[in-house]
Amino acid sequence: MAIEIIPVPDLGGADKVDVIEVCVEPGQVIEAEQSLVVLESDKASMEIPSPKGGKVVSLKVKEGDALSEGDAILELEIDGDDAEATSESEAKTEEKPTEAEQETVAEEPAEAADSGASSEQLVPVPDLGGSDSVECIEVCVAVGDEVGEGDSLVVLESDKASMEIPSPSAGKVLEIKLKEGDKVSEGDALVLLEVAGASASSETKKEPQATAPAAGEASETPQKAPEPKSQPAAKESLPAAQTQSADEVTGGASVYAGPSVRKLARQLGVDLNKLKPSGPRGRFTNDDVRSYVKQVLEDVGSGRVSSGSGIPAIPEVDFAQFGDIEMVKMSKIAKLTRDNMCRSWLNVPHVTQFDDADITELEDFRKSMKAEAEKRGVKLTPLPFLLKAAAAALEAEPSFNVSLHADGEHVVKKNYIHIGVAVDTPMGLMVPVIRDVDKKGLWELAAESAELAAKARAGKLMPRDMQGGCFTISSLGSIGGNGFTPIVNAPEVAIMGVSKAQVKPVWNGSEFVPRNMLPLSVSYDHRAINGADCGRFFTYMVSVLSDIRKLLL
Repeated sequence: MAIEIIPVPDLGGADKVDVIEVCVEPGQVIEAEQSLVVLESDKASMEIPSPKGGKVVSLKVKEGDALSEGDAILELEIDGDDAEATSESEAKTEEKPTEAEQETVAEEPAEAADSGASSEQLVPVPDLGGSDSVECIEVCVAVGDEVGEGDSLVVLESDKASMEIPSPSAGKVLEIKLKEGDKVSEGDALVLLEVAGASASSETKKEPQATAPAAGEASETPQKAPEPKSQPAAKESLPAAQTQSADEVTGGASVYAGPSVRKLARQLGVDLNKLKPSGPRGRFTNDDVRSYVKQVLEDVGSGRVSSGSGIPAIPEVDFAQFGDIEMVKMSKIAKLTRDNMCRSWLNVPHVTQFDDADITELEDFRKSMKAEAEKRGVKLTPLPFLLKAAAAALEAEPSFNVSLHADGEHVVKKNYIHIGVAVDTPMGLMVPVIRDVDKKGLWELAAESAELAAKARAGKLMPRDMQGGCFTISSLGSIGGNGFTPIVNAPEVAIMGVSKAQVKPVWNGSEFVPRNMLPLSVSYDHRAINGADCGRFFTYMVSVLSDIRKLLL
């Protein structure tokens, strides 16, 4: 039995790399290549595998520690056979690179002779630190591209890390040897480069320090320079994993995702904590991010409320288990109403104010005009009076006759008064708009409102008949009720709800007298309208309805 300290391997120049996960614990028996800890720098996440099997005696690190090359990770107890086998393996590892060195040194004069001319260089997959059959998730260049030394050629991703493979020298891409989705291992061809003679010669001299095999296997690729020893091999493994762009971590260290996935999530503004991973061992993939964004866009476009909006979704219920049911297809109008109301309720901070208007004199006057209305061929309902009163109140309190601009920086003030009237139809709720209400008289408003209501019920309204409203009136007067909270019809900023008038005792200062009282409610967008604004608007409207002679002032 032997106790061995397992150190942090070469990190390709990185220093003080954070430990984000410790994968083993004291007393645990582990196998060779089993992950010990997960390290994460500002460029990559990487799992450090155990070079040997054995029993963990003690841990030298904990989550949150910052490690550098050579720092102790843990003490590992290995039996004598494993220790002897390891020593023999290391001895063999030292022999093979020496043979490769002898072969490549013999080729050096011939390569030097070509130093003044352009040459083709086949760029292989460098040492991957023991990983095999690593997936290519992105090809960063195309045939004909000019690349510089260190420019990314492809992005590879294993189950432990994502890594961008840099070009060993500057040149022109002549051929690409793989495509996205291919599995590659150390030594497989990536691209064929055309490099200048000086660059090729220079690269030949540098190559021994970057591509010598770490496990005792001599790389066999065209125009390979001398490969002296296996020690520098580890310096190739993690530098490749470290050469990706310095992406911010999206979702925190607890999220298991490669740098390319984190980069995509950051670009799209996606919090990975809200997604469910579909990759092996709970790893997030690019498809997870894209699917999430696609679903959110579909929900926003349709007006549906989903868990992506931060609001828990209503669970699906099988109502058939409780009794007989029938599935009825929603009409197009019903769907539009559903989506518009949902959108308005979620986006508009609603406030509703209630009041009663004394319409005793108004109703007496309206009934006295019944004969005149019949001569004109119209029916004089309370609606024309409500339209005129609302128009007068919009003029008196202009803060109601606005819309918020989509840029979030401006308020659109309207110099016209168009009022929508909600109409209940067999197809669903529709809101035709009466234009220039302030410029029309009661008889004209009575005729036009009746005409638009008839067109709505017959399904003959055109889109332009329902656009451009400044304010909406929704009346339940003929149905009943003491009050309700109407939803603002955005982009308007206010709506009035009208309930059924009732005769109530009202104190006049000396006694209770019967008065015809009309319950009203006004819902408004608190982003555009303050409580004081609504108080002035509502008070003025109630006073006009109580004494319609004020409309003449």
